Amino acid sequence: MRDAATMLLAGVIIGTVLALVAGRGASSMLFGLKPYDPATLTFAVALLAVIAALASFLPARRAARLDPMVALRNE
Repeated sequence: MRDAATMLLAGVIIGTVLALVAGRGASSMLFGLKPYDPATLTFAVALLAVIAALASFLPARRAARLDPMVALRNE
């Protein structure tokens, strides 16, 4: 879960910067587009965090239920 959170944080930071740069570029080409919309960015980050948490929690929970000796024998 910690690795997933680290990757999520890095992705959110890089993605936010790129979204702000792209929004600024798009606002010069399109009429009426706001380059900075905090509500949209916040919603996107929250949705991404929920999806990433579920995507990492479900396999981690299944792996935690395995008996280590059974897992070692199967390898």
